[in-house]
Amino acid sequence: MKKWQLVGSTTVLGTALFLGACGGAAEKSEDNGSKDSKSTESASKDLKGEVKGDGSTTVAPIIEKVNEEFHAQYPDVTVSVGTSGTGGGFEKFIAGETDFSNASRDIKDEEKKALEDAKIDYTEFKLANDGLTVAVNKENDFVDYLTFDELKKIYSGEAKTWKDVRADFPAEEIKAFSPDQSHGTYDFFSEEVLDKGDIQAEKNADTNVIVSSVKDNKNGIGFFGYNFYQENQDNLKAVKIQGPDEKEPVEATEETVKDGSYALSRPLFIYAKNESLKNNEAFKEFMKFTIENSADAAKESGYVPLEDKDYEDALNTLESVK
Repeated sequence: MKKWQLVGSTTVLGTALFLGACGGAAEKSEDNGSKDSKSTESASKDLKGEVKGDGSTTVAPIIEKVNEEFHAQYPDVTVSVGTSGTGGGFEKFIAGETDFSNASRDIKDEEKKALEDAKIDYTEFKLANDGLTVAVNKENDFVDYLTFDELKKIYSGEAKTWKDVRADFPAEEIKAFSPDQSHGTYDFFSEEVLDKGDIQAEKNADTNVIVSSVKDNKNGIGFFGYNFYQENQDNLKAVKIQGPDEKEPVEATEETVKDGSYALSRPLFIYAKNESLKNNEAFKEFMKFTIENSADAAKESGYVPLEDKDYEDALNTLESVK
């Protein structure tokens, strides 16, 4: 990850230009720049406080990478981030236990209502894009792609064997795995593929367990965030997906996720409590830092960054919360 830009760099440049216009020597400019750098470093060390977040396991790797760099610059700010899943994170957010909530889906209407009832105002920020990846066991030599209808057969419980999915597949029992209802990934898949129907599969709150289950079962199939596949691609086989409006199946890649041609592409979010942004200086700085560095963190975590303008717009939105 790149070195993070110090807040005072613009000030340093402005001071150097002012001294040059007044006929000041380069040495004076450098001295002033050095003092300003020390001032910025001192301000970083002076910032103290506590920040609490929770939510999506899919978004967590991005926040973890950002937090590592943030802590190096602001060692006296404690940022704790739980991974209760998108739904679990919103429960804590609604209860007033956290300053921010990570989510791998849009906030639901009932969650909006609960926040309204709790008199909690919030702001939504997009951090990156993800391609929910469907994967089968590495030894599976017959599934190269699946349509939405075929996915629906599997995860509605209609298909018991692979032959029930497609006539030329073997008559072997399907072992389907999925996240549980605490995850935004569950909600996203349910809405996109099953028309909000219940997923019939062996469910688990731990995404790593789902990955391992597919790896350990020859007839296994599961779905999870793109980065979980990236980290385990030597032991899994990604399945191309043909969406309802597509003539050909599409593989999940950085390009197809970014342009939306992959049918299971989705944005990743962080929801920030406005009161905390106004009254907790440490949290406001953490959010600014997160937005400024999400592109690199997303890419290093195996996700797809937004456009530069999207992050600029997010910073403007953040500054508008007064």
